[in-house]
Amino acid sequence: MKYLLSLFAIVVLFSCQSQKMQSKYSTIEYEAGACFGSCPIFKMTINPDRTAVLEAEHFNFSQGFSKGEFDKPREGTFKTNIKDEDYKKLITLLDGLNVKSLNEKYGTRDITDLPTSYLRIKFSDGTDKNIEDYGKRGTEKLIAVYQFFEDLKHNQKWEKVQ
Repeated sequence: MKYLLSLFAIVVLFSCQSQKMQSKYSTIEYEAGACFGSCPIFKMTINPDRTAVLEAEHFNFSQGFSKGEFDKPREGTFKTNIKDEDYKKLITLLDGLNVKSLNEKYGTRDITDLPTSYLRIKFSDGTDKNIEDYGKRGTEKLIAVYQFFEDLKHNQKWEKVQ
């Protein structure tokens, strides 16, 4: 009976391990560019193991706008492990986008002071998708993804490494 119970426990453990979901995204990168005001300028890269790097340039942690901000050195490079529930939410948002079907460019340059965002996805199958969005208004679902990245800067515990 002990052996049968042990065998059953081993089978259950292996079946749980084999059901762990392999991420279809090998790298998720979001970059927010400058505007003529105080738009946050940063790049965030997230890996399937939930490790993340935030390269913060300007206006990410400051309150208000000052032209003198550009004279200051960049804010720094930060690392963290994205909280599990936040990573799952990001994957859900990306899955809802149907990333591969999106346009490669959104926005028109009729207005000259808007920021540009870049969403770069590398898939585990070796393909990738790069989306450039001038004005950050591509689609409603893209806007939600952009906001999610903005929120990640403030709701994770980032450790400055440089």
